[in-house]
Amino acid sequence: MNTNAQEAQEPRRVGLVGVGLMGSGIAQNIVKHGHKLTILDHPGNQPVGALLAAGATAVSDVMALAADVDVLILCVTGTPQVEAVMLGEKGALASLRPGTVVIDCSTAVPDSTTKVAQAVQAKGGKFLDAPMTRTAKEAAEGRLNLLVGGDAEVLASCLPLLRCFAENITHVGGIGAGHAMKLLHNFVSLGTVALLCEAAACAERAGVAPDVFVDVLAKGGGNGVALERVKPKLLTGSTDSLKFSMANAKKDLGYYNDMAQQSSASHGIAEAVEKLLTHGIDTFGPDRMVLDLVEALKK
Repeated sequence: MNTNAQEAQEPRRVGLVGVGLMGSGIAQNIVKHGHKLTILDHPGNQPVGALLAAGATAVSDVMALAADVDVLILCVTGTPQVEAVMLGEKGALASLRPGTVVIDCSTAVPDSTTKVAQAVQAKGGKFLDAPMTRTAKEAAEGRLNLLVGGDAEVLASCLPLLRCFAENITHVGGIGAGHAMKLLHNFVSLGTVALLCEAAACAERAGVAPDVFVDVLAKGGGNGVALERVKPKLLTGSTDSLKFSMANAKKDLGYYNDMAQQSSASHGIAEAVEKLLTHGIDTFGPDRMVLDLVEALKK
């Protein structure tokens, strides 16, 4: 979907649940573009001092947040958190006003997405699943990619807001299709990174220097975004090029494998990638970055 044209629109009242690594950048850009933003105060948030100074407000009650916005954006860890925020005893659904648009930018299980969307629609609300690709750097720059599932007219009404923080917006299909495409994307991208980490660990045992390994792949069939993200780890030890924990990666691969299994799709490679991530977590703990698989696979 073309994102060059900028439609004029009155500022909207926006609520955001999840001001983490990605949500922080989203929040900054929403405020920057003049929308009234209210965030949920939560221990998992990034520091919000600058955001509040720029005009955002914070509340500690998700019901109060949902009751006072036109658009509610979720940017939480995964399906359990989405369901807790929306469907919990004191969740957003209890106070959601008719006409409110819920936009779930989390990575979630499509079957759950359908359930949450139906509950929102039963309250007179509208729903889009709009998971993200790219990194926290692009989130801060307002250059995320969004993979959107839901009604085309609802998406069209939200485009001016979404373009505050997204460079490329793709309408994938109906509700749940955005989350399905995100799982497909993460399987391919994280799977490729895991493959390169395993190859790099083998390269060291075979006596191939890291700079030679990177140079040869870059000139051949191994070149691409994944190699560019793995390269700093191999050459300098830095994981800054892919700030994504092994726990989050394993969660996403687990969601993918569940989706594939439910549709009787082949997923042997995905199962192997999830197994590698499990090994990494067993070796270093859940909070180490995916790129640390290189060290874990040497052990």
